[in-house]
Amino acid sequence: MLPFFRTLPARAVLPVAAALLLSACEMLEFSPNDHRAPQEQRDLTAQNMARLAATPLPASDTLRFVFTGDSQRFYDDVQDLVQSVNQQPGIQFLVVSGDISDFGLGREMRWVDDQLGKLRVPYLTVIGNHDHVANGRDAYQEIFGPLNYSFVYGDTKFIMTDTNGREYNFNGRIPDMPWVNQQLRATDTRRHVILSHVPPQDEDFDPAVRDAYAQALREDPRLVFEMNGHRHDYGINQPFNDGVTYVNSYSFQKRRYVVVTVWGDKEFRLKQVNF
Repeated sequence: MLPFFRTLPARAVLPVAAALLLSACEMLEFSPNDHRAPQEQRDLTAQNMARLAATPLPASDTLRFVFTGDSQRFYDDVQDLVQSVNQQPGIQFLVVSGDISDFGLGREMRWVDDQLGKLRVPYLTVIGNHDHVANGRDAYQEIFGPLNYSFVYGDTKFIMTDTNGREYNFNGRIPDMPWVNQQLRATDTRRHVILSHVPPQDEDFDPAVRDAYAQALREDPRLVFEMNGHRHDYGINQPFNDGVTYVNSYSFQKRRYVVVTVWGDKEFRLKQVNF
């Protein structure tokens, strides 16, 4: 660099140096809470939905996907999970039920994507309570995308929603029930699956919204089950004794995940896999 600058007039050195600095500014992280991401790691939800749409599932075909969650602090396990999932036959995509990060840092989310991006199938996420910490909400939206979204694959509509009520100081608006109800009212698919982070029976779910959420699910004839993370261990139950099944994911730390197979109207099978 020094010989280059010596060939320039003194008055030209400053503009050149400034231009070099500006051209590299996206590569500099000025704070651990800097939520910016390189272009290839922005809008990952849209990128992965586009990949999924490129391999459509014919109507009435069996749906098969991997269900996992809570990668926070367990980043050393991501590579092994990816290697295991890539060996599973007939998997169409993977879902992560939130808490991708521990401290809401964009760099944590990008670390996980560095490995999950090596999956042979797309992956999709919901936001967890740890992903809200500090500037985490901004980082999640920059790197992944909307906090509430839905997509249709084959005969199934997946409704992905933010249920981290405590992170909004229990303001009575999370989950966004008008949006959830609108999604559930849609009749364009055979089945519905809701995926979020905090389960409604958990103390971190806003109690002011719990009954409305449970009732909306109970009244949906297309709902197969509701899926969550947050508790770091596998579970399947009907906590409200209303016929609605709730499935909880393993955390990455458990070195297990679940292969979910869905067919018919509401038939399903859950297979636990060690990695």
